[in-house]
Formats: sequence, C-alpha cells, structure tokens
Amino acid sequence: MGVKTMLPNYELGFYALVVTCAVVYSGSGIFEASRDSMNRKAFRDGIKPGWHYFGRKMDVADFEWVMWFTSFRNIIIFALSGHVLFGKICSMTVPQHRAVMYMIYGALAVLASMGLVYLMIILSHCLVLYSVALAKQKWLCYLAGFCCLASFKVEPFGSWQSGFVTGTFDLQDVLFYGGSTFTIMRCMSFALESSDKKEGIYSIFDLLKYNFYLPFFFFGPVMTFDQFHAQVSTRELRRKDDEMKSIRVNALLHVGAIVAVDIFFHFFYILTLPSDLKFVTRLSDWSLAGLAYSNLVYDWVKAAVMFGVINTIARLDHLDPPQPPKCITMLYVFAETHFDRGINDWLCKYVYDHIGEKHDNILKELLASATTFAVTTLWLGPCEIVYIWSAINCFGLNFELWVQKFFQLGLFAKLEAKMSGAMSRRIRAAFGAVNFWAIVLYNIPALNSLDFALLVTKRLLVTGFPVSTLSIWFITYCGVQLIKERERILAIEEEDKGDKAKVE
Repeated sequence: MGVKTMLPNYELGFYALVVTCAVVYSGSGIFEASRDSMNRKAFRDGIKPGWHYFGRKMDVADFEWVMWFTSFRNIIIFALSGHVLFGKICSMTVPQHRAVMYMIYGALAVLASMGLVYLMIILSHCLVLYSVALAKQKWLCYLAGFCCLASFKVEPFGSWQSGFVTGTFDLQDVLFYGGSTFTIMRCMSFALESSDKKEGIYSIFDLLKYNFYLPFFFFGPVMTFDQFHAQVSTRELRRKDDEMKSIRVNALLHVGAIVAVDIFFHFFYILTLPSDLKFVTRLSDWSLAGLAYSNLVYDWVKAAVMFGVINTIARLDHLDPPQPPKCITMLYVFAETHFDRGINDWLCKYVYDHIGEKHDNILKELLASATTFAVTTLWLGPCEIVYIWSAINCFGLNFELWVQKFFQLGLFAKLEAKMSGAMSRRIRAAFGAVNFWAIVLYNIPALNSLDFALLVTKRLLVTGFPVSTLSIWFITYCGVQLIKERERILAIEEEDKGDKAKVE
C-alpha cells in the first residue's frame, strides 16, 4: 500500500533540504578530522603523499583500489584492450565461432599471466565438475562444487594448491584465488544447468568457452551458464538503438567515478580514520555516523567501477552481463543488499530461491537464508569476521520477514486499510529508516572492523540517545522518503511502458 502514493511537493522539498544540510554538516566534520589527522604517526601507513600543490595527502588504505591503479593498471589496459580488439575482429570475420576465439584468447592470457601449472589446476577442476555433471544429479553437483570451492578457501588445501604455482609477483595471490573461486562458481552453474537439460549434456568445450571468457575470469561477475550460452551462441549480432551511445556514456561515467574517488581520497580519509579508535572517539555522533555510511558508499562505488568496466567490455562483445550493484543510498531493504549482483543472481537461482521458493514461509525462509549465507561464508573464506557478518545479515534478512508477517496480521492490516496512502507511506518509511541503519551497521564489520562497528553502534544507540539517535533516525526517514519517491516515479514509468507495449 502507498507505493504509488505521492506526497505534497513542499513535504518532499523539506525532506530534501534536511538530508542535504545533514550531509553537508556531517561531511564538514569528516573533512576537519581528515585535515587535522593528516600528519598523525598512527596514519602513516594509510596516508601517503598526494597533491603537494594543494597541501593534501591521499588515503591509500584500500589495497584493491591502489592495486587496480598502480601495479595492475598496465595489465588491465593491455589484456582488456587486446580482448576488445580481438573480439571485434572475431565478431566481424567469424561471428559463429567467436566464443571459441574468446576461449583461446582467455586461456592464453591466463597462461601468460599465471603460468602453465595454474592453468592445469583450473582445467583439472573443470574436468572434475564436468565429470560430475555427466551423472545429472544435482546433489552430487552441489557436493562436488562446494568441495572444490573449499579446496581453495579452507587451509591447508588452499596453500597446498597455490604452492604449485611457481614464481612470485605482487598480484599472484589475488589472481590465483580470484580466478580459482570464480571458476568453481561457473563450473557449478554449468553442472546444475546440465542436470536440468532434458536431452543429453553440454560439451566440455561449452564449459571451457564459458569459463575462459577473459573479462569475467579473474574478478567476475558470475554470469549463469544458461544466460552466457544463449547470448554467446547468437550468430546474428545486432545492437539495440543507441546501444553504442549508452556504452560510451557508461564508460565516461566510470572514468568520472575514478577521478571523483581520487579527489575524494585527498580530502576525506574515510578508510584510514576508523583504524585509530582513540582518534575516532573524539568525533561527533554526526561525523561518526557519516563515516560509517561513507564506508558503505565507497565500497559500492568500488564495486560499481570494477563491474562497470568489465560490463562495458562484455557489452561490446554483444553480451548482456549482470548489472552493477544497486547504490547503497537507495537501499532500505535487506533483500536488495548486495555488492556483487552476479554472485547474488547465482545464489538466488541455485540456493536461495531453490530452497525458499515463494519466500512467504518463515521456516523455509530461515533455512534458505541460512544456507545462502553458509555458501557465502565459504565463498568469502571462513574466518571470524565473515562468520559474524554472515550471522547478523542472515538475522537481518529474516527479521525483516518476521516484522512484515507480523504487520500483515488482521488487526494491523485493517488499521492500514483505514489510513490514507500518504500516511501508510510515512509509517513504512519510519520502519525503513531503522532498517537502513541496520544494513549500515551490519555491513561495517566486514568493510572496516568489528571494533569500529561496535563503537558506532554504541554512540548512536546508547551514549547518543535520545538526541543523536532520534535526529539521525529522522534524517534517515527523510532520505527513505526520497528513495520511495524515486521508486514511485520508476513504477509509473514501468507501467506506462507496459501500457504502450500492449497498445503496439
């Protein structure tokens, strides 16, 4: 109820003003803290020389971001540029065999970067899971797939396999585990789709073409086998109207995001500040809340840039890959919280939806979500912080359903039916604001540290009560109302498109 209900313009304007002022005020506190802490001894490892002419140093605490634009930059440009040129030639000359050509290029790139032994390890896992797929038994595919995944994520098996790869360079561990774990997820998708195939089984070459598509190989996203096979098997390569324009615009947006993050890191040390809890305790509740929220926004931007660049390459190859994650600013529902839409699609299709079915039964939902997070824990690598992150997010997802079921009881349903659509929307937004901060606090341990998450939680809910708690809750409520307004507009646009399609 209230999805398409519009609030008065003056009310929405007030919400926008409140959120804007709060963001500016919180940002100014973080900016001052960054400026004052620039030369602290405790921050030497996280803050390095940057723009001397502006008198600013740069936050370099994020290993992945620094890796992409220093040691990995030339490799990315060289490998992906070669793939684009190679793919263009194949699309023009032998479009019916382009998947085979992508496989050859990808396998040669993996061989050149990681060596023959690593390639043999990957091929051995592919062969094992292909052999399992021949039995066409889903339970066996799951068992073999998770055992193979555990062989890379659980010690001493992971170290044992990585020990076969000779030579050392800065990116060896990253590429080893990235390519290996994504390979297992792809092989499992292949095996499960083969089990559902009514007649026969897909060939080993279908698996190799799927696995060695270079843009997806090391860092994903995971595109389920059925989608990849259908798209790459298309012989008539036609682009939609203005598709190239959209690709160019997205590419420019990603370049702009990279520049924006680089500028941001010179003025806001959002990753290094939480590493010194003694210093962070001096910040105001507003700045602390902004710091926690900024960590989630940055992680989303990082994921959006990485997957956005890869998706741009895939779209040039006439594929429709999984989209980048939904912006954390637009989220107040646990079910939509994910930083890797490819893995999320994989988990939903083969685990979450498979067990939870319609997601309206509390016990089935509990089992589905617990199993999903167990698989996610194995995927991320079992350790204490991952256990904590999985447990609290699994609870959040189920608690969301429990609250929803509770308010669907006859008494509350009748009360809501008597309300206007606008009032129903306001009440739902109030609960959404609480959920928004639950999402933030439940994800901070994995993105930063458990100690920082506990500090933020204590300040916002205990020592900051009631002034800071209620103030931040109200500001978040205003933000959720703006999100709901965007959802309302998108829902109307989708309805109009559907009506036009029916007329045509």
